[in-house]
Amino acid sequence: MQHAVGAPLPPPHQPGHAATGWINQAAHHPGPPPPQGPPAPPVAAPAPPSGPAAPVPPSAPAQPPASAPPPAPAPPAPAGWTVPTAPPRDTTGHIHLPPGAPVAAPAAPPAGHGTGTATLAVLLIGPAGAGKTTVARYWAANRPVPTAHISLDDVREWVCSGFADPQSGWNDQSEAQYRLARRTCGFAARNFLANGISCILDDAVFPDRPVVGLGGWKRHVGPGLLPVVLLPGLEIVLERNAERSGNRRLSDEEVAGIHGRMAGWYGSGLPIIDNSTYDVETTARALDDVLARAIASPPSF
Repeated sequence: MQHAVGAPLPPPHQPGHAATGWINQAAHHPGPPPPQGPPAPPVAAPAPPSGPAAPVPPSAPAQPPASAPPPAPAPPAPAGWTVPTAPPRDTTGHIHLPPGAPVAAPAAPPAGHGTGTATLAVLLIGPAGAGKTTVARYWAANRPVPTAHISLDDVREWVCSGFADPQSGWNDQSEAQYRLARRTCGFAARNFLANGISCILDDAVFPDRPVVGLGGWKRHVGPGLLPVVLLPGLEIVLERNAERSGNRRLSDEEVAGIHGRMAGWYGSGLPIIDNSTYDVETTARALDDVLARAIASPPSF
């Protein structure tokens, strides 16, 4: 008989001939054990010799039970491999991260070299349309040391559902979301700086609200924060604002009102850059020079 599918059956086992060339099928298809014959009778122990009792040999001293052999040592790891160990607490992966702390004033860089390799925290202030975000990102990207750019507007827009847009009316919820975003930015800046990465933050901070504005940033980041004001002329701000879209584009009246309030920074002692005629690269270079002077002689605020 032929089988349509499956492997052929093994040839029948002939008496006196061992099956060759086939794998033991019992190993692959275990079944009930084969029947066993009657158990063999127990072997009787030899009787003791008759006659006088043989002397009993002295009993040998009791020997302690043999202990289990020690476990075999683990095989050595292959060349180039390391045995993983549990990381300590408060780490990311296996890299220990220092805790974030208030930022102290940085050491002054050599004269004539801008900020150089100093680790510092910068707050770039200015009205909508001043170019804060663009200049901050360019300055951070072109430093010779690791530098992060943290934009307050980007962090505010992390709120996807329930975003409180001040253009729809300034209220307690929009105020709370601004405060929360500033605190989040400050927390991020402290952690970056604690790990040797400089930070530049940008925000439209008003001089007539010191508790919420500059004072709040100083509390969030630390006394080493260096504020710089970016304040081009009103006509430039209006032109740049007109190129915006979405909720970041303001009305001309709002822009003019914000620009007028920002003029209060004149006479405050903070460094101010008028970038009305500067491109992004020139403004970033001017920012670096201003920061180098601020490190040598920090502004009081």
